[in-house]
Amino acid sequence: MARLFVGLSVLPLLAFSLAAFGDDPKPKAEPKLEMSKEEKALLELTNKERAKEKLPPLEANELLFKAARAHSANMAKQRELNHVLDGKNPGTRLDDVGYDWMEVGENIAQATDETAADIIKLWMGSELHRANIMNKDLRQVGIGIAKNAKGEVYYTQDFATPKKK
Repeated sequence: MARLFVGLSVLPLLAFSLAAFGDDPKPKAEPKLEMSKEEKALLELTNKERAKEKLPPLEANELLFKAARAHSANMAKQRELNHVLDGKNPGTRLDDVGYDWMEVGENIAQATDETAADIIKLWMGSELHRANIMNKDLRQVGIGIAKNAKGEVYYTQDFATPKKK
């Protein structure tokens, strides 16, 4: 049986991050994001739901994936389904990975035998989770899936809009 936690949508919070200034004038090649089969399925199904409403697809973002994967792993380790763990909320976790965000939202779930389609169906059946998926202002996404020794699977979708430069 799957459990949901109310989707969290954090609209512009009072937050800031320090920009790192380097001396290296050469642009650094960004590593290619590699997704698991399950992460790809969740992304595709999420974008199919958005397409039904004529919304643009969410773009996979490596930093958001890093934050979502770490949060799912932490929830699995602690066996706790929560948007705030170790005193960190979604915005704090995005700051920690260096994502300069303007708006952020998060969906989480815990399940045992569900498929990606089951999790999307669960989220789409919840008003707050659906609102995050259908938020036209959220442009990028990261997905994390982690399983603990008890066989519990924890899912995180971190949605965000980067600050305009």
